Parts: sequence; C-alpha cells; structure tokens
Amino acid sequence: MAQRNPLVGDIEGNARAVIDAAREARTLLGAELVVFPELMLTGYPPEDLLLRPSLNRRIDDALATIGVAVEVPVIVGYPAVRNGVRRNAAGVLYPGDEGPRHEYFKQCLPNYRVFDEKRYFQPGNSAVVFEFQGLQLGITICEDIWYAGPAAAAAEAGADAIINLNASPFRASKPEERFEQVAARARETGLPVLYCNMVGGQDELVFDGASFAVDGAGHLCLQGASFEEGLVPVDLSGEGAVLAIRGEVLPVPAGEESMYRALVLAVRDYVNKNGFKGALLGLSGGIDSALTLAVAVDALGPERVEAVMMPFRYTSAMSIEDAEKQARALRVKYRVLPIEPAFNGFMEILAEPFAGLDTDTTEENLQARCRGVLLMALSNKGGSVVLTTGNKSEMAVGYATLYGDMAGGFSVLKDVFKTWVFRVARWRNQKAGTEIIPQRVIDRPPSAELAPDQVDSDSLPDYDELDAILERYVEQDMSAEAVIRAGFDRDVVYRVVRLTDRNEYKRRQSAVGPRVSRRAFGKDRRYPITNGWRPGD
Repeated sequence: MAQRNPLVGDIEGNARAVIDAAREARTLLGAELVVFPELMLTGYPPEDLLLRPSLNRRIDDALATIGVAVEVPVIVGYPAVRNGVRRNAAGVLYPGDEGPRHEYFKQCLPNYRVFDEKRYFQPGNSAVVFEFQGLQLGITICEDIWYAGPAAAAAEAGADAIINLNASPFRASKPEERFEQVAARARETGLPVLYCNMVGGQDELVFDGASFAVDGAGHLCLQGASFEEGLVPVDLSGEGAVLAIRGEVLPVPAGEESMYRALVLAVRDYVNKNGFKGALLGLSGGIDSALTLAVAVDALGPERVEAVMMPFRYTSAMSIEDAEKQARALRVKYRVLPIEPAFNGFMEILAEPFAGLDTDTTEENLQARCRGVLLMALSNKGGSVVLTTGNKSEMAVGYATLYGDMAGGFSVLKDVFKTWVFRVARWRNQKAGTEIIPQRVIDRPPSAELAPDQVDSDSLPDYDELDAILERYVEQDMSAEAVIRAGFDRDVVYRVVRLTDRNEYKRRQSAVGPRVSRRAFGKDRRYPITNGWRPGD
C-alpha cells in the first residue's frame, strides 16, 4: 500500500509519483501489486476541476503513461467518464497496458460535512473482483467500507480479500472510527480488508495516512505510519482455507500528539504546495502565537520562519520578554516593529471625524489593523505567507479583529479550542523536554493587550465553560435549551450562542485553516450570514 501525498490538479505529477512509488516498491520490497489512494491522479478533493473539459483526456493520458512505465501491476484511483457519466473510479493497470484492465466505480458517495461527491459523481452499482496470482481480490473505495453492501457484494462475487482505496481526512478520533468500520466489514464477510489511505494537507483538510489491514475476524494485522508518506508492505499468503496477512504494526498517535502533527502537516503542505518561501507571524507573547510559531518551525524549519513583535503602549514587558525568549529558543528570524507611529498617524487622520466621540473598541481594533498592515507588507515584500493565530473559541464568538489579527493566508489554530491550545502547548514542551513555549506564556491569563490591564475574561466566559458550550452548540448541534439542560447558565449560553451566530460574517472572511475536530467552521459548518433564525429549541 503506497501512502502518497498528491497535489490536487497536478495529474501529470501525480502520475509520476505513482510510477516512482511502484518502482521503489518493486525494487526495494519485491512488491507484486501496489495499491494507491482514492483519486490519486487528481488529488482529493478536486472540486470543480472535475468540470474542466480537458480533465478526461489528461486522466486517460496519465493512465496510459503509468501502464507503459510500471513494472508491477497497480491499483490507482481517478475520476472516469464512461458513456457520458462521471464516476469515482479505481483501475487495475498491468505493465504494458495503456488503460485499466479492471475498473471499479464507487457505490456510496458521501455528501455531508466536508464531502459533496454527489455534485460531481454518479454512483456505481456492481462489485469488481479480479484474479491475481491465485487470489480473488475485490475493490471498494473509501465510503463504501462504511456500509455493509459493497463489501457483501464483493464477497458474493467470490472475493478472497477486499482492497479499499481511501482519501479519508483526519479529525479527532477518526482513526478509531475507521478501524471499527473496517473490522465490522471484515467480520460480516469473513474477508481480510486492506485499507490504503492518502496523506497530506489540502486547504482545510488533512489526510493522515495510517493505512492498515485486518484479517477476516477483524483483528489488526498491520498498521502504517501516520502523517507521513510511506510504502506499507503487506504479506498476503494462504494457509489452508484461510488467507493470512502479515506486516508491521506501528503506533497511531492520539490526543494532543495527533492534533499537533496534523497542524504541522497542514502548514507544511499549504506553504510548500502553494509556493511560498516561508511563513511569518505576529508573535505577541501570548499562548496562541507561541503555539503557532512552534508548529511553523516544526513544519518548515527555523530558517523559513519569521516572527514579528509589534508592541504598543499596552504591551507588557513580560510579553516582549517571552516573545524574544521563544524566538531565540527556536532560532527564527525575529524583528520588533512598534506600531505607535502608525497608530498615531491613523488617529491624526481620523481626528476630525472622531471629534467629540468616546474612545471604544474602534481604537482597539485600529491597533490590530496596524499590525495586520505590517505583516501583509512583509508578506508581499518577502514572499512568505502570514499565519494568523486566532483559535476556534475566538473565531466562534468573534473575539478577533476583521482585517487586523484575522489578516493572513492560513489560520493554523482555526479549529483548535482555547483549552486545547493549552493542552497541545504543554504536550509540545513535554515532548521537547524543554520550554519550546515559555512556561510563563502558558501560565499567565490570556490577554489581547489592546487596553490597560485587559484580560480575555473581561469579555468572555472562562474558557473551560466557553469551550464546553461551544463544543455542544457547534460540534454537536445541540440547541441552546439542550445546552442549558446539560447544566450551563441560561444567560451565558444564550450570549455565547448569539455571538456565534452573529459572527458568521467574520468567519466567512477569515483565512482557511486545517480541520481537526468533528465540526469545523468553513466547508464543514456553513450558516447564512443574513438570516432571521433565533436560537432556542
């Protein structure tokens, strides 16, 4: 099983990756069959690239190129138009063939959360089982394995084992859920199942690989690496009437480690696949920017990361000291750009229209927007992408400044609740055995430092309470009244719910960020900006 990281839309490059991996698997591991992920030739999700007129020709050319170049049979995923109908396909190509000898069409098309395959594909309706070295191998694709029908059809068609091609994105607890589904299909059919998954970051989605195989009783027989490309050797051999599977079982990261590694992979691929020279961010001395910096360095290396402290009259000496300490510890380029002159310049321009009006959040937002202007100027000049540092808790209730701290190209913590920011930061320090993130940054009360003695709790509920409410309302779709019945204060719940609903307009203008939870803002959770809905039951 070849865990590969395709580039969406780069059909020719992805075909070369198939050829190279097949050659490596044959030469180094003696592979006799190499399996690739779902839609390997286009990457996942290709979205409206599937509607481009030249796509079909390019796919056919790529399949012919692969067939001529490989020295070992391969199973690869791609979109296929047959008799005027577009389908999500898996083809079996043999050396010398200019097209697939066997072709399977995905039967179960996901059309929920981040998936919208029914927009592009028509479902298949039949099993495909082919003979290979005395074995009858059935093929399914991703969502097929979450339902009993396709696997049962393969078993009825005489399959000895099922090969499942996947582009299954990561989220918390997803590896465990995958295993439960695959093991259930194995027990239902009595057949081993090989689960080959994609790896890599693609805009909001992160694919974690973690390919694995189970035997006919649903027992784990082998487990590939997570969050990295690799070739996963699978030894299939018959022992009497039983088909045995052998291979290495690698550990699957969970909890804070899995979230951190997903963020690192997402940043690395977003920066590299989009051709940025590196990444830069505003380093405030707070926990969010500190964790974002650690992720960026692990993703790109310190030589490609720049941190910018932009102090103002309300910035504490502690923040300045901690930002510099972390920048030095991680060996990144670090500069200090005070925003006082820019702020004063804007206030001078605005003196007449602001005359006689009280100071309010306008002046606080102006500070953030001064910082956003500076970061975007550095990005334009140097070719690095700006990483925004807001977390999911803040993005939910709008505790962020449009065109200020929200200005940037990639929002690393967009789907990470504040309580998890602290957990992941502590894990990263523990893993390093040193203060990658200064302990004082973790321990101090969070503050935007846009006003004297300001702390987040002046404007928001305690993060433990806020995140517990948001998890129920955003991720579990519980109503306000249901959240209250779960034991939360009525006034606090309705305040949080109203803020969440009201700030959809901000989130629509925020940078894209990796999905790591059960329900992320963006492609996963989309509410109308203009609406008359009122929270309640």
